[in-house]
Amino acid sequence: MDTLINHLYFRCGIRLVQVLRTPVLRLHVTARTMGATVEDFNRAKDQLGTLKKDPGNEVKLKIYALFKQATQGPCNTPKPSMLDFVNKAKWDAWKSLGSVSQEEARQKYVELIRLLIGDEESIQAAPTSAGSSAIFKTLLFNTEDNITTICLNRPEKKNAITVPMYSEIVKALEMASKDDSVITVITGSGEYYSSGNDLNNFTSVPEGDIEKKAKDAAELLKGFVKAFIDFPKPLIAVVNGPAIGISVTLLGLFDVVYATERATFHTPFSQLGQSPEGCSSYTFPKMMGAAKASEVLLFNKKLTATEACERGLVTEVFPDATFQIEVWKWLKAYSKLPRNSLALSKQLMRAVEKEHLYAVNAQEVQRLAECWQSDECLNAIVNSFFQAKAKL
Repeated sequence: MDTLINHLYFRCGIRLVQVLRTPVLRLHVTARTMGATVEDFNRAKDQLGTLKKDPGNEVKLKIYALFKQATQGPCNTPKPSMLDFVNKAKWDAWKSLGSVSQEEARQKYVELIRLLIGDEESIQAAPTSAGSSAIFKTLLFNTEDNITTICLNRPEKKNAITVPMYSEIVKALEMASKDDSVITVITGSGEYYSSGNDLNNFTSVPEGDIEKKAKDAAELLKGFVKAFIDFPKPLIAVVNGPAIGISVTLLGLFDVVYATERATFHTPFSQLGQSPEGCSSYTFPKMMGAAKASEVLLFNKKLTATEACERGLVTEVFPDATFQIEVWKWLKAYSKLPRNSLALSKQLMRAVEKEHLYAVNAQEVQRLAECWQSDECLNAIVNSFFQAKAKL
């Protein structure tokens, strides 16, 4: 088994220095009610060798540690030299399990392998784009198993949101609100959830037409955010990667936010001479407290997924290797709940502050329209645009 683990370790190449510098990951592993048998454990060992996708350094360390704990008990071997990077990382992972019993380690090992291979009994991957409607150019829209999925689909542009894309998202939300689905999910294709506004939205303004463009953009944004405020069903964000700008600020209007461990959350508004939107000037202080919200909205602090979860922006964080499998297991469970009960319960919760959210939205877009017409904002955006181009 050690040989197999070592093979997994070096098959795709690893950066052990990064593993050693990061805290031990607390993997989200759901225990079954019955303990794993020896037969289950041996079967999981065989299945490990069939993995086609490299599960990532931290998951491989966890696999190794659970195997050692299950077969030998708590770590009692001498600590390797600091220069023996590979064995030191493996020893640390094993040691971190402390006094976990062999039976519990065996069960967690089996559960983790089942998650990695897809647990064909009850877990399925996210729906494909096969059912997407041809009416959308920048989105994938799919309804399956009582779940409507809206997937931002400009992976080559990190799912940056264009002006036409704003209108498509509003239309998709309108369609989802009227279909027979129980819940609606928004996610991104590719490596990013969304990099926020496409900077071309700002750099293509005709000379002398800035005021009209700003007012039109403010009205578009106001209607866009209102579609999220008014959405009648449970709305769940599946944040599959980094999120920037409006894709972050809108999260305060979602009912549940699930994120992969590699997701980050960044709102560089002051850096671009702008101000917050998506009702975040209200929802973020409410969730995080004023001081923590100021770090994010005023001073451009980028949050890791764990930090975003600690501040209440994210509901739960999952390991990247098993993210889609675990999240879609929960989504499929939610989709079996009574549709009307969920919708009515959400509407009761939202009704308490809906009028206030409308007012906040109106104030935010008014301030943004003023910002967009300022030299400070235009210069900041143009500089950021050309810096981004220079990196390509």
